[in-house]
Amino acid sequence: MSFSVIIPARFESSRLPGKPLMEINGKPMIEWTWRQAKKSGAERIIIATESEQVQQACAAFGAEVCLTAAHHQSGTERIAEVIELCSLGGDEIIVNVQGDEPMLPPELIHQVADGLRDHPEISMATLCEPIHDVETVFDPNAVKVSRDVANRAINFSRAPLPWSRDTFCEGSKSLPENWAYKRHIGLYAYRAGFVKQYVAWPECALEQVEKLEQLRVLWHGEKILVLDALCEAGIGVDTEADLVKVRGLMA
Repeated sequence: MSFSVIIPARFESSRLPGKPLMEINGKPMIEWTWRQAKKSGAERIIIATESEQVQQACAAFGAEVCLTAAHHQSGTERIAEVIELCSLGGDEIIVNVQGDEPMLPPELIHQVADGLRDHPEISMATLCEPIHDVETVFDPNAVKVSRDVANRAINFSRAPLPWSRDTFCEGSKSLPENWAYKRHIGLYAYRAGFVKQYVAWPECALEQVEKLEQLRVLWHGEKILVLDALCEAGIGVDTEADLVKVRGLMA
């Protein structure tokens, strides 16, 4: 199956400026992410960045790089520009791999592309993994996803959704026995034509409140397939603490 990977790599990260070029065991973070994508079987891998510094570093280790505008508010908007600049066909499957995922297993990249291919009626595919502790359910940085019987997303939220009336209203919080909480993994597959449609929509109110761009898709009545990840996704780097942890694990 043919698919392409586009890796948005924004240098001016709000929480960790310069993140794509931060060193992990002798290589910049973006190179580790690119190397994982290379193992996925993708036909083409493009790094999308607004930074000439990142562009030069990526070219040095042999990656294809697309220099994009600096004004984009999300990785998806950056990908939409790459689709235009590289003249990618509307039916081509694109996997959005965040540049701060140096440990992302290549099997998951392939899995999400397969999921979209197998469901031509679906606009977008993504992954989730089990949550085993109540602290993660209440952690706003862990995005929870609820699905219907066909594994299509009902909702994404930073809040503990669904709210377990019988356990969360008591003095000591515990996970309910009748619901398996799932954490969303921020890995997306979509067809190039749908990306163009997505960026043409304005931000929706729910997206603005939760700060979750995938809610725009549900707001407009499109379906998102959410598959159970074949393996653990590893640790993404959002903070300095994450970076330290990843350096230790990859040492």
